[in-house]
Amino acid sequence: MGETHDGPLLKTPLHALHVELGAKMVPFAGYDMPVQYPTGVLTEHNWTREHAGLFDVSHMGQCFLIPEDGQFETAAAALEKLVPADILALKPGQQRYSQFTTPQGGILDDLMITRLGHPGHEHWLYLVVNAGCKDADYAHLKANMPAGVTLKIAYELALIAVQGPEAAVAVATLAPELAGLKFMTSMDLPIAGIWAHVSRTGYTGEDGVEISVKAGDVVALTRKLLADERVKPIGLGARDSLRLEAGLCLYGHDINTFTSPIEAGLTWSIQKRRRTEGGFPGAARVQKELAEGAPRARVGILPDGRAPAREGTVIKAADGSPIGDVTSGGFGPTINGPLAMGYVNRRFAEPGTPVLLEVRGKDLPAKIVTMPFAPHRYFRG
Repeated sequence: MGETHDGPLLKTPLHALHVELGAKMVPFAGYDMPVQYPTGVLTEHNWTREHAGLFDVSHMGQCFLIPEDGQFETAAAALEKLVPADILALKPGQQRYSQFTTPQGGILDDLMITRLGHPGHEHWLYLVVNAGCKDADYAHLKANMPAGVTLKIAYELALIAVQGPEAAVAVATLAPELAGLKFMTSMDLPIAGIWAHVSRTGYTGEDGVEISVKAGDVVALTRKLLADERVKPIGLGARDSLRLEAGLCLYGHDINTFTSPIEAGLTWSIQKRRRTEGGFPGAARVQKELAEGAPRARVGILPDGRAPAREGTVIKAADGSPIGDVTSGGFGPTINGPLAMGYVNRRFAEPGTPVLLEVRGKDLPAKIVTMPFAPHRYFRG
């Protein structure tokens, strides 16, 4: 999980608490982050699938787009020039997943976009971007926002995620109004007396919430949440195996500046109006691939044996000819076996297609499968 970074490692506001809880810390996206706690990755993964796991995601970037004229449409139209999602259609409190695209139709980063629902702030857009890309994303936003739309970087905010079948119930014991919140919607409210912005979303495939809170309040709130026996702290190791089982992309691995949203299987994140109208960077490539099909497709892969196929593993057709590469791979505790995702020539993307994975000089049998590997259990109300 380690990523290279020049200069001293940054620390999230929860750093001292991770150390207190016995976490093994590793460099990730320029931060000193917990990869696991004393019980280990396997236990943490299974606990999240069965109960509720708490993740520190304060390394992510949080920012707001604020239209000076007080009109939501002004901010939405400005952001639509950079992402392929329909932002204008967002209702107060509604959230969408999208991507910053390049002029060539690749992906600069993926992000979550929320129209705030808090009275007096319904014209604000709230964005959460990846830790490793945030400085570049902020520069991209600054360079492309028209006069009259201000970028406010929320350095004062921390972010935690509580994920798993008991996550929402555990948080709702401290904030009863949360119980009815649906997947991909948000609200502002106090949790145990601490003001927070809560989204019903996450990165595990499970039901759960992400909680944005002032950095000065995050330790107190985290301690309150961890006091619930259903909630345990979870590190980056299990975060990766959980998102891989859920078939979710990791930026810089499964998606990058060469990958289009269509190849990546993210067509669902581009609403009908934007597919037709375009108006975002790289729209020509996206519209061409929508019409004709992309040359490659992101697929799920299940190896036959027990040997995991890691990132970079060559995927071959049954005759031994190379057809693609693995972009994420490892062991899936929920399915009790190895799993991977990657890109193949679209002729080989049909579920059930037999393939070979070149692992340590040997061609091991595998097959293309439908993702997710573990079922999504989001709360849609």
